[in-house]
Amino acid sequence: MGFGSYDESEQQEVDADFNEDDAVKSGENSHDGTIEFENGASSDELLDRLKDIKDEGDDG
Repeated sequence: MGFGSYDESEQQEVDADFNEDDAVKSGENSHDGTIEFENGASSDELLDRLKDIKDEGDDG
């Protein structure tokens, strides 16, 4: 058979029937909960640092 030729007998049958039991359920791996993050700095310290960063940007 030459390049680019098409022969239906070479085509494979693909089983397109999907079994719902084998499908992944989107809610199957959902997680409910909370996340807490502590960086050790108080809100006032963070606000002061933010002000310093903004002031540094104004100097440039």
